[in-house]
Amino acid sequence: MIALLSGEPVLAGDRWVVIDVHGVGYQVQVTQPALQQLVNTHEPVKLFIHMAVREDAITLYGFLHQSELEMFRILIGVTGIGPQIAMNLLSQIGIGEFAIAILNEDEKVLTRISGIGTKSAKRLILELRDKMKKISETIPRGETGKDSMAVHDAVSALVSLGFSENESRDAVNAAARAPGTPSVQGLIKAALVRLKER
Repeated sequence: MIALLSGEPVLAGDRWVVIDVHGVGYQVQVTQPALQQLVNTHEPVKLFIHMAVREDAITLYGFLHQSELEMFRILIGVTGIGPQIAMNLLSQIGIGEFAIAILNEDEKVLTRISGIGTKSAKRLILELRDKMKKISETIPRGETGKDSMAVHDAVSALVSLGFSENESRDAVNAAARAPGTPSVQGLIKAALVRLKER
């Protein structure tokens, strides 16, 4: 069982990287944010691994943080959620935002993720509500408290204006890092400035 890989990223493709570990290359499926981070580095990296063994293939799924690996394993334990949908989810939404969506029973946020329809969203909410309560208690306040709700609402507002989910979240998160307690209106204004500059 491979649980951890430490090595240098040497090749990359669509959602995968090859990690050179002492001359042996391991192809690892990664999330989109992790891929963007890994292709820009030639330093040794550490990936937490979930190894899936089927009759016709052995697939490695790699994560930069232990918390992402734990969330991936929780997701694939939900009926009808396979590894690819779980990777889509972790590529398109942060763990804190996902926990809030589950706790608020916010199907709209969940159905924006590719591969998740209304039925899957309802199942995620039903099966993960208790687990997300525990996870939300371990995430720093900034990711699940009022600040995060403001971020969540600002992203939703920008999406309704026609911006994509990813660019909206990037712009709002950048705006939220500015000093001071963010309001929804303040985040939207600051994010719009950033989006217009692109």
